[in-house]
Amino acid sequence: MRDAIVVGQLLLGFATFATAHVALSAWLLLFAAPRWRGAAALVVLPLAPYWGWREGRRRTVVLWALALIVYLSGLLLAKLG
Repeated sequence: MRDAIVVGQLLLGFATFATAHVALSAWLLLFAAPRWRGAAALVVLPLAPYWGWREGRRRTVVLWALALIVYLSGLLLAKLG
């Protein structure tokens, strides 16, 4: 039972993190100037929340950070268990 919960946490955390990261990068690519920052943010992970916060995408950045915390805590639980 515990393994299923950890796997669920990992799946939920990673899927949410990846979706928020792509959403931030796509928004930067399509709507923020200069547009090259969106492509750079897609490859270099910490740039997406940094530039997203500066462009006013605060809710998406918070979701990005919370999803990363959920995913990393799931990795820690998997490693410990």
